[in-house]
Amino acid sequence: MNRTDRTDRRRERGTTGGGSSPRWLLALVIPIALAGAAVAWALAAAEPVQAEAPVRVLADCAGATVLGLAALPRLSDRLTPQWRPLTVLAALWAAMEFAMLALEAAEVQGITARQLSAAQFGDYLAHVSGGQIGIALLIGSGTVAIYSAFGFRRPDRATGDLVLVFTAVTLALRPITGHMSQQPLGSVLAALHALAAGAWFGLLLALALTVRTRGEWAVLLPRYSAWAMPLVVTVMVTGVINGLVRAGGVSPLFTSGYGRILLAKTVLLAVLLGLGWWWRRSWVPKAADHRMTADDSLRRAIAEVLVMALVFGLAGTLAVTA
Repeated sequence: MNRTDRTDRRRERGTTGGGSSPRWLLALVIPIALAGAAVAWALAAAEPVQAEAPVRVLADCAGATVLGLAALPRLSDRLTPQWRPLTVLAALWAAMEFAMLALEAAEVQGITARQLSAAQFGDYLAHVSGGQIGIALLIGSGTVAIYSAFGFRRPDRATGDLVLVFTAVTLALRPITGHMSQQPLGSVLAALHALAAGAWFGLLLALALTVRTRGEWAVLLPRYSAWAMPLVVTVMVTGVINGLVRAGGVSPLFTSGYGRILLAKTVLLAVLLGLGWWWRRSWVPKAADHRMTADDSLRRAIAEVLVMALVFGLAGTLAVTA
């Protein structure tokens, strides 16, 4: 590649050369999500938080990212499924779901995960509803990983739509069978909340992982933005309704651990809603008009993703707080 070719490529990317991409900052998603879980644990104070909270957070983040990668081709007909990251992240998701099963089984038995025997684990899977739901989640995430690996080897014979459907069903399975399932329309609200949150977070993370050029940002960011606002509003409305029903009113928001975590999560969601509104007025028009470099768009995407990861850490812990 001669100097002219390199200059043309840098112009398309919207970079000046000599600097490194900020994409490595996406590695901070995991520690920040775990930090969110730690903050939630502190807010819970003396109230019990199940030991699997950090694993639940990682499973939720991995599942949401798989959902986002699977949905990415819906933003443009020119995009194809990213089979390699889909395979890796779905395998991580399945591993976290297995770890969740083992931790839940040990908790039911009143022992540590290291003390859990195969017989005790099998008994949990066979006779406890939580174990049966966990098996379904493990099968769903494992199926997505295996099919994505097949898609990586034979992309001409695989379709991303199957990954999208299996991922969405698997992500909705836990909330529709959880605490809210005992309330009128509770399962529907819980499923909408989980899927909207996963798509909102996962799609932006998928864009940050895969988009390389200013031209791609110009096309894809406005389309994502059109989806993002309805998704975050759905997350806020369903989350507030679900939380108030489970907390039992407004006063427990300040007096109970569950309420304090819910309140912190809601405040951060409000911050993200405001940030999204500001991005729609500033970042999105500039990116759409090719007036922003790819790296500048990537930095903004990463900043929002990291705040979302903090929210996911709070939400994952909230889901396992008594």
